[in-house]
Amino acid sequence: MKDEGFIVINTQGEDLDLDFHAVKTEVIDVVTAFEIFEHMLAPFNILREIQCKKLIASVPIKLWFASAYWNENDERDRHYHEFEIKQFNWLLNKSGWVIKDFEKYTSPVTALGIRPLLRNFTPRYYIVYCERS
Repeated sequence: MKDEGFIVINTQGEDLDLDFHAVKTEVIDVVTAFEIFEHMLAPFNILREIQCKKLIASVPIKLWFASAYWNENDERDRHYHEFEIKQFNWLLNKSGWVIKDFEKYTSPVTALGIRPLLRNFTPRYYIVYCERS
């Protein structure tokens, strides 16, 4: 994005369940959140606090054949939530966002096994473009 002339500001590792300063400015045109909400205890709070008018966010979709990812050795590398699409849509709507566009997609997998094979045919990720209502 920087190569295309955009100014990019990243969070600095703060706990986004508690610290909202990164999104409490109207100077930002678009907030992007690629696969972070599943790691948060309460993503509703930061979604409600975002001051800009546009949001692009992706989350992993809850799959019937795989449980939530959980790294026992790193508390930051765990999925507290894996959303069904209707759950994520409700979360966005309730926190003041209107979904303008969305897409489900699969991820290329090179591993062998039943679950990797199923992931080739089952969308694993959901991305939305939203605007503040």
